Amino acid sequence: MHPAPADSVEAPHLPPAVAVVVAVLNEAENIAAVAAEIAAAFAAHPAYEVVFVDDGSTDGTAAAIRALAAADPRIRLVRHAARCGKSAAIRTGVAATRACWIATMDGDGQNDPRDLVAMLRAAEAAGEPSPLVAGIRVRRQDPLPRRIATKVGNGIRRALLQDGCPDTACGMKVFRRDALLALPCFEGMHRFLPALFRRAGAPLINHPVAHRPRAAGRSKYTNINRALVGVPDLFGVMWLRSRMRTPVIRDDDA
Repeated sequence: MHPAPADSVEAPHLPPAVAVVVAVLNEAENIAAVAAEIAAAFAAHPAYEVVFVDDGSTDGTAAAIRALAAADPRIRLVRHAARCGKSAAIRTGVAATRACWIATMDGDGQNDPRDLVAMLRAAEAAGEPSPLVAGIRVRRQDPLPRRIATKVGNGIRRALLQDGCPDTACGMKVFRRDALLALPCFEGMHRFLPALFRRAGAPLINHPVAHRPRAAGRSKYTNINRALVGVPDLFGVMWLRSRMRTPVIRDDDA
């Protein structure tokens, strides 16, 4: 038997360089537009994939993602059997990919994925230790009561945690996969990533991003339910940070 020519040997499958993780709940009307915008934004960055995590939707969200995945192998669907919350959905998406860099965004169409490309460049240019790049919405397109509630909540959180981030609730963030998986996971942690990453030794880069009105569907959160979970979460994170220890590995044998 003659050996196969060198150019006929199939190259090993390499992991994508970046994964865009999108946690969604009942966003069937927005999935196609969000996926198309991500594809356009990352057109010059071929080594990417999109991981949609369906957090127990009861509408046609999973079917919409499945149809897109059938036409584009870079799109993947991961489903929760029941609603577990946004933090769990993000972690599920991060664990499901082999990409080194993770970029997160919301699936409601209010984020512009072109901002993720710029945020990824900022993260790669920062060197070591790898940073958390957090999107900061410069012109919020939410109703006035939500903007007021968010401003008050951000003020209290920043005063207590001193995390240096004026908009932790923005869904657009870029970070290394292994850095997120090293953090303790709890529902609500996505709102406290700047504090947790900084406690783990990662620098923070705040990056301005666009924010648009929701085109379809409705928000899954209200000011009341945010406050009910936000206050105990805040004090929980204060305790957690006080108990976190980041080991420094020595290279010598001393």
